[in-house]
Amino acid sequence: PTSPSFDAREVEQWLRRHGRQHQADTDQRAWRHIESYQPAAQLSDALAIAGAHLLTRAAQTDDPDDRLPTPKQLTSQLRALDPALAAHVGDVLPQQWTPQLTTLLQAVDQLGSERGPEPAFEYLHSQYVASAHSLSGLAGTPDSVAELMLTLAGTGADTFDFASGTGSILRTAADRALRNGTVTRCHAQEINPQYALITLLRLWFVHLRARHAGHDTAPPVVHTGDSLLADALPDLRADVVVANFPFGIHDWGHDRLAYDPRWIYGLPPRTEPELAWVQHALAHLSPDGTAVVLMPPAAASRPAGRRVRAELIRRGALRAVIALPAGLMPPTGIGLHVWVLAHPGSRPPHTADLLLVDATTASTGQPLADIVGTAWSAYRSEHYTEAPGVHCAVPAINLLDDQVDVTPRRHLPQAIEPATTPVQVGSNIEAFDRLLDRVRRSLPAVGEAPTVTLRDAPRADVADLVRSGSITVHRAASRSRASATTSATVLTAADILSGRPATGTAARTADDAAGPTVLDGDILIPVIGNKISARVATPEQVGAELGPSVQLIRVDTARFDPWFVAGVISRTDNVRIAGRTSSTASGTLRVDIKRLTIPVVALEQQQAYGQAFRQLTEFRTALEQIATTGAALAHEIGDGLTTGALGLTSPPT
Repeated sequence: PTSPSFDAREVEQWLRRHGRQHQADTDQRAWRHIESYQPAAQLSDALAIAGAHLLTRAAQTDDPDDRLPTPKQLTSQLRALDPALAAHVGDVLPQQWTPQLTTLLQAVDQLGSERGPEPAFEYLHSQYVASAHSLSGLAGTPDSVAELMLTLAGTGADTFDFASGTGSILRTAADRALRNGTVTRCHAQEINPQYALITLLRLWFVHLRARHAGHDTAPPVVHTGDSLLADALPDLRADVVVANFPFGIHDWGHDRLAYDPRWIYGLPPRTEPELAWVQHALAHLSPDGTAVVLMPPAAASRPAGRRVRAELIRRGALRAVIALPAGLMPPTGIGLHVWVLAHPGSRPPHTADLLLVDATTASTGQPLADIVGTAWSAYRSEHYTEAPGVHCAVPAINLLDDQVDVTPRRHLPQAIEPATTPVQVGSNIEAFDRLLDRVRRSLPAVGEAPTVTLRDAPRADVADLVRSGSITVHRAASRSRASATTSATVLTAADILSGRPATGTAARTADDAAGPTVLDGDILIPVIGNKISARVATPEQVGAELGPSVQLIRVDTARFDPWFVAGVISRTDNVRIAGRTSSTASGTLRVDIKRLTIPVVALEQQQAYGQAFRQLTEFRTALEQIATTGAALAHEIGDGLTTGALGLTSPPT
C-alpha cells in the first residue's frame, strides 16, 4: 500500500489512449527500464544482460536478426566469441526471459540500432554509475581522472587494474591504444562480481573493435576476488598498473599477510591499507613499467606510514605525487592525490628527486591531463625547470625527515611575481578610502521618535491583502522529475542578498514552465533562512527568472511603497512569526510571509520610511563590500611586503 507497482505497458497504453504520454527519447526509455528493474538487487545483472545482448549484436558481421535471442541462443553466441566470456555471463542469465526482461531488451535493442551497440552500452553504464545503484564512487572513475592517470602511466603490451570497479580506467587505456594504432591486453581483478562482469563486457567491446581493425590480440582477462587476500594473477608483471582502490578499509588482512613477500618496502601498518595497495601495484609491475594509483591526501603525511613512505622514496620507487582539485571524484568532495611508482632500476634523469605537482590551482581553460602531463614530461627530460606554485622536483634527502610528508603544497615554492603590482595596491587603497567615506554618509538621519510611531499604526494581515489582490505572492513552479533537457539562468537567494544579477541555473524539461519574471518594484525574499531579508529588485535583476529558492511579493504601488513593505517585513522579530522549521538538518527556517502584518499608513509616510529602509539596505551591502574588499587589500599588502614588492614609506612605530 505504501509503494505500489504498476505494469508499465498498461500505463503507457492508458496514457497513449488519452493523449497524455510523455514521449521520452530512446536512451531515456532504455535506462528507465533498467533503473526500475525489480528486484532492485539484480539491477546490475540486468545491465550486464543488456550489455551481453548488445555485444553479440556488435559481433554480428551479417545483417542482424530482428528477433530477440533466447538465453540459450545468447549463450551460444557468446561462446562463439570466447568460452570464458560465456561462462561469466551465464551466471546471471535466466532460463527464459521474463516479460520485464523482454521489454528491457527490446528497448535496449532499439537504442543499439540508433546509437550503435557500444555507444549504447556506454550510455547505460554512465547512467548506472551516476545513479544510486552503483553504491559508491568506486564503480567508475571519471574520464578526466582516467585520462590523467594513463597520461602518466603511458602504454604497454599489458595493462593491469587490480581494483577495476566497472572498468573505466582499463577501457580508457584500451581505447587510447587502439586510437593510436596499437593494442594493450587488459587484466583486471575486482571484488564485486557484478562490477567485474560489467568490466569484462566493456573491455570486450573495445576488443571487438581491435579485431575488426585487424589486430591479432588476446581477449581481456577479468577475475573476481580480493586482490590483497586472494591475488588471482600472482605471476603477472604488467607494463602499466593503474587502480582506484577503496580507502580506509580496516580489515584488509594485516594479520594474515604479515609475512607476505610483496612487502619489500616494509610491512604496512594496520591503519595504512593504502600502502599495502601501493606495494601490491609494485609487485605486479614489469621492470620498466609505471604504476599510477589514486590515494587519499592523508596518506602523504600520516605518521603511521612514514617508514614505508621513507623506504619508497629512499629506494626511488615513488616518483611523483600530484594533488588533484576537489570534486573530481564523486561522491567524495576532497582533493585526492595521484602517486606515480616505478621500480628502482628504471630511474629518470633526476635520480634522487621526487616530482610534486599541485594541480588544485590549475587553470580551467586547460585540460588537467595536459597540465600534469607537461610537468611529468619535463621531469623525465634532461632539462627540467620547475614552475613555481605548480610543480617542482624535491631532492629525496629533503623529504627524509621525521615526518616524511610528501604533500605537494608543503614543498612547492610560491611564484616570485606578486599577484598585484604596487601601483594596483595604491589604487585599491584609494578606492577603499572612497568606499569608507561613502559608508560614513549613507546612514539615514534619525532622532528621538515622535509621539505617533509605526508601532501605533493600525495593521493589516498580509494574507488578507493577498486575498484582496493588493499584494500577490509568486514562487517558481516545481520541476518535473524527468531528465532535464535545458537549463535557464535564474535568480537565487545569494543574488538577492548581494544585489547582483541572476547567476543561478535551473534544469528543466520541455514540459516545465518558466518561473515568474521579476518586474520593477518587486520585493524578493529567500524562502529559507535564519532571518527575513526582503530586498526590492535592482535594475540588473528586473527581467530575470525567479529561482526555486526565492519568493516574490508584488504590491499595488498606488497603495504601497515597495521599500516600505520590504523594510517592515525584514523586522528582526518577524522571523518568530513567519518562520517555520524546515525539514533540513541545518535547522533553518522556511519563511511564510502570509503570516505577517504590516502597518497601514499614508503613501507619503510610507515613501519617507521606505527611503530610510533603502538607505539601511545599501549601508549593510556596503559594509559587506568593505569587509570583503578590506580582507583582500590586507592580503595583497601582506604578500607585497613579504615578497619585497612593497616597502614601508615610513619606519613602523
